[in-house]
Amino acid sequence: MAKKKSNSRRGVWWWVKRVVLALFLLQLFYIVILKWVYPPVTLTQLSAFFSGDGLKRDYVSGNQISYNMKLAVIASEDQIFPDHGGFDWKSVEKAIKHNEKKPNRVRGASTISQQTAKNVFLWQGRSWVRKGLEIYFTKMIEWIWGKERILEVYLNVIEMGRGIYGAEAAAQAYFGRSAAQLTRKQAAMIASSLPNPKVY
Repeated sequence: MAKKKSNSRRGVWWWVKRVVLALFLLQLFYIVILKWVYPPVTLTQLSAFFSGDGLKRDYVSGNQISYNMKLAVIASEDQIFPDHGGFDWKSVEKAIKHNEKKPNRVRGASTISQQTAKNVFLWQGRSWVRKGLEIYFTKMIEWIWGKERILEVYLNVIEMGRGIYGAEAAAQAYFGRSAAQLTRKQAAMIASSLPNPKVY
């Protein structure tokens, strides 16, 4: 009887290891593919669609997005984006201190890399599980994609208004022009909505 239980446990453990390995290889393959291909849809986009916000998006390559737009999001969201390895540890420390003093007004410290990882691979919300996965995916895209690709994907998947995703969709919705034609003022206005795009 004890031998049967032992064999049963070994069998279950064998399957668990195989499933975990398969999931790891699948997500690794997906990360590598996304270095060249845009994500077909994200959980955030699906959530917006099913909640009635709609889904306006139009993926474009990085050279079809105005330099003004790239500069505006870096200036507003993550000034040290070109230099960090995915995380801004000084901002994390400041956010922790701020949140201890004012727990009702939580401040985040996510970089563009973290926001890209969250929006492409994960779901919205705050939990330790999601944060742990965000750290993992952030490091992976930093290693596999590089900064230029991270910024390009970010500018295509980030929410920029109710049901509006990406710089091209935002440029068309707000200014009736392509993302490549955005002026400094227009780019700054779009970037200023990013902390809370549904409200701003």
